[in-house]
This record gives sequence, C-alpha cells and structure tokens, in this order.
Amino acid sequence: MGRFSVSRWFAVLIKEFVQMRRDRLTFGMMIGIPVIQLALFGFAINSDPKALPTAVRAADSSVYARSLVSALGNSGYFRIVREAASEAEVERLLQAGEVQFALTIPAGFARDILRGQRPAILVEADATDPAATSNALAALQVVARTAFDRDLTGPALALRAHPDPVELRVHRRYNPEGISQYNVVPGLMGVILTMTMVMMTALAVTRERERGTMEALLAMPVRPGEVMLGKIVPYIFVGYVQVVLILLAAHHVFGVPMVGSLLLLSLMLILFMAANLAVGFTFSTIAKNQLQAMQMSFFFFLPSILLSGFMFPFRGMPDWAQAIGEVLPLTHFLRIVRGIMLKGSGWTEIEREVWALAAFLIAATVVALKRYRQTLD
Repeated sequence: MGRFSVSRWFAVLIKEFVQMRRDRLTFGMMIGIPVIQLALFGFAINSDPKALPTAVRAADSSVYARSLVSALGNSGYFRIVREAASEAEVERLLQAGEVQFALTIPAGFARDILRGQRPAILVEADATDPAATSNALAALQVVARTAFDRDLTGPALALRAHPDPVELRVHRRYNPEGISQYNVVPGLMGVILTMTMVMMTALAVTRERERGTMEALLAMPVRPGEVMLGKIVPYIFVGYVQVVLILLAAHHVFGVPMVGSLLLLSLMLILFMAANLAVGFTFSTIAKNQLQAMQMSFFFFLPSILLSGFMFPFRGMPDWAQAIGEVLPLTHFLRIVRGIMLKGSGWTEIEREVWALAAFLIAATVVALKRYRQTLD
C-alpha cells in the first residue's frame, strides 16, 4: 500500500466518472454556469447604454426645435418615446421611471437663437443610476453644439462662430451629485435578500432528508401549504433583521436619503422576500442533497445579479436580456426600493412592479406546492 498503484488510481478515477454521470444535475450546473456567464458577459452586459427613453416637451415648433429633437435621436443615446404636454406629465414620467431623460424646449426658441441670445434648454435626467446617464449627457453637449449647422445659413451663418447656440441646463434628478452609493446601497438590500432567502430555504427540505427527519415530517398531520409557510415565515423575520442593518448603514454611514414611506417599503419587503423564499422552497423539493440545493441557488442568483440592473444599467442590455430580467423578482424590487428611497415614489409609481412581483410569487408558490406533493408521494 506504500507505493503508488496506477490500477488503484484508475479504479478511483472510473468511480468518479460514474458518480458524475449519475449526478446529472451537478454535471449540468458545471457546464451550464460557464455557458451562462459567457453569454451574459459577452452579449448582454453593456456599460454604455444607448437608445434611452426620452420625453420632449416643446413649447416651440420651429425648424430649430425639430432639428434638435432629430439630432437627439441620431446620436444613438436618446430615443424619443413621448411628447409631454405639461410639466406635471414630465414629472410623472420621471417619477415612474418611464423615461430616463426629459427635454424642455422653451417658447420663442427659434427667435432667441437667431438673436444670438442662447436660449436655455432644460434637461432633466433620472440620475438614480449615474452610470446610465453619464455618457448620454456627455453626448448631449455635442448634439447641442452641432444640431443647427444645417439651419444656420445665410444671415444666421455667423452664429456658428459662437461657442454654443443654446445653453444646456442639466438637472440630475434624485441624485444631483451623482453619488454611486445612492444607487448601490439600496440595491444591495435586494441582492443580499435574494442570496440569503433563496439559499436558506433551498436547504429546508433537503436538510430534513439528509438528517433523516423527513419521515417524521411526513407523518405529521400537516398540509403542504402549512409546511411551506412554517418553513418560510421564520426567514422573513431574519430578512427584516438584515434590512434594518442595511437601512441603518445606508443612512448613517453612506448618507443615502429615505424620501418615501418606510411603511410602504416594509410591505414591499414582505412580498419580495416571500417570492424568493418560494423559489428556494421549490429548489429544496427538486434537489437530492444540500450541495445540489446550493448549486441551484447560485444558478438562480447569477442571472439575478447580472440582469436586474444592479451591476450594469438595465436599459443598456439587448431586448432578449431585458426580457429575461423582467422575469426576475430582483429587477422589480430594485425599481421599487430605489423609487421609494430616492424618489419618494408612492403606490401609483410602483404599482406595475408590485403586480409583477405578486405574479412571480403566485407562480413560484404553485410550483413549490406541486413539487412538494410529489416529494410526499
């Protein structure tokens, strides 16, 4: 036994390959996770988002106003999706996150340009995610300088010699200083809850099975829904402890404001945590052991953190990646928590995200209960 034996080594090698072939879920994770990472980082991740939704409120319909709007679209960074009729509509669009930018062209715009008075254009940007707006705002300076070159002809040709025909007044809404912590720290709340809630609940049933207590649980006169709630509710209280710690650190350490309702945020947290706990419970009914449960949790967590808009601007991703991101609960919760904390959003502004979370929770609960019944059989 003291000497190395090639035959014994080869026997152990064959045994491991056989075991790997039997554990198809683990083998699938080993192949699937690198493929997903390659696809996401190669095709979906983009730190320079373009075609950002933009609203225009124009009190002037001159050729100069039309040239400016056309130049915005041609830059590639702005996509005109709405013509706002009032300042209140602009406020609502920005508050609800329906547009990233809002451009206001004042009355008498053409007259002031021809007089060389440099009319002021108000540009309002949703700066809750500074990375999503910085490059577009830089491009806007170039657009404003060159948008009227074709129109400034004849007697107005001399106006091209001026530094800029118009004055841009940029208002970075909700995060005027562009502090990245305002965007990252509230998002961390969702990321941490996703990781811990899914992972902890994914071990719920598999732990019972590995410890040999599953039989006692099955012998108890309880329904699948009662078992599911019994295992999920304790982790909601644990999640609230995490949230309190994050909010205290956000306010006292990083200076992140809390503009909206803390009560509304607390209610949304219950919905979000329940959705993730239902996913974890589903994983626990599929996995054969705790290792598989952990692997499945990571398989869910990876696209959640990459496609939700936490690490990279959501609007910078291609349409297919955004479609996947819209299915994930973290995507909607990030919009909710950032909206409440930074914008002071109420029910009207977050209603669409709440219904998306509720639909995900219902679907995950149905799947979890169905899988648990199969486990009982």
